Amino acid sequence: MDIKGIAAIVTGGASGLGNATAKMLSQNGAKVTIFDMNAEAGEAAAAEIGGLFRQTNVADDADVTASLDAAEMQHGVARILVNCAGIAPAVKTVGRENVPHALDVYRRTIEVNLIGTFNVLSKFAARLAAAEPVGEERGVIVNTASVAAFDGQIGQAAYASSKAGVAGMTLPVARDLAQHLIRVVTIAPGIFWTPMLAGLPQAAQDSLGKQVPHPSRLGKPEEYAQLVESIVRNPMLNGETIRLDGAIRMAPK
Repeated sequence: MDIKGIAAIVTGGASGLGNATAKMLSQNGAKVTIFDMNAEAGEAAAAEIGGLFRQTNVADDADVTASLDAAEMQHGVARILVNCAGIAPAVKTVGRENVPHALDVYRRTIEVNLIGTFNVLSKFAARLAAAEPVGEERGVIVNTASVAAFDGQIGQAAYASSKAGVAGMTLPVARDLAQHLIRVVTIAPGIFWTPMLAGLPQAAQDSLGKQVPHPSRLGKPEEYAQLVESIVRNPMLNGETIRLDGAIRMAPK
């Protein structure tokens, strides 16, 4: 699919992987709407690319519907969706003094990362299914999992569960949406430089990067965005979860 002139939505687009993706899409001529909870960062990110910002809780039915309405009114029916919104708490299943993992933390992680992803993609796809095809397809959805879906570390029970769910729904959702000519692909990034890692000392960042076999460094958000671009442009990429990780296989900690 040609990106130029197409309406696109990026969740979590105010920072990190989502922000790099929003910039890439805009640079290729897309009309981009950013969904994010951080209003200040979201407004700034949208202004930088000449796009639209909507403060959006991806796990909330009404919020997502209202934001999709606003995006469609501004840019027309979106044909590209990239889901990057997510949270990553670090909590052991049993903590100090035998305290169990807080259920509300586990539930919230599933709600944002997994349910939020499905909530946005299903509502996005329902609108797109009514649009005219562009060539042999109507559009494409790119979701974000993580290598934690396969190599979850200590303290990642909630996060790994949520990302495994994103990877697990990729093929069935792609099969569901095939009749509507909508593709679904998931990216599972390894250790990437994000605002969450930016707060770590440089020595800690370098140590994390050295765990990657090759290239032995943290991934760059622009490299994630580059893969998104390839997925959008290549019509045979569908129903797959692609590891973007420099061949890393995560150790327990």
